[in-house]
Amino acid sequence: MREHGEAVEADLREHYGVRLRDLFLRDVDGHPRMTWRELRCYIRQLPAGSRTRMVSGDEDSIWGLQEHLTAVVIDELRTANWQRANEGAEKSKLSPRPKPFPRPGVGGKKPADKNSLERQAARERARRRAAERRQAIAAGLIR
Repeated sequence: MREHGEAVEADLREHYGVRLRDLFLRDVDGHPRMTWRELRCYIRQLPAGSRTRMVSGDEDSIWGLQEHLTAVVIDELRTANWQRANEGAEKSKLSPRPKPFPRPGVGGKKPADKNSLERQAARERARRRAAERRQAIAAGLIR
């Protein structure tokens, strides 16, 4: 979790010229230097490849629009060359269709199965916590 905070601080400073501590400081008129809303806007608008997005595991942020468009061009060129190479060939002698250019976040690990042991255990822990909370509310320990 610490690396998240450090990444946010570094990105705020690099891209917007503000500091995270501005969230807790006031100017001479007593107004906050930065509001929570401003912080949220800054973080949401960080460019692709920023430290914060990388640390949070946002694989799509590794590439920007230019990189995705370049991958599309590569795919189209590969397909066009494959079509020309197989022009007039018998169906049994066609070379295999080219695979798409690898992109971040595509073709990686599959999401966990809904009924995997990990997911079942997580659901059971959540049910147990919910039951404990209901008991505490009923006993008047929490509201």
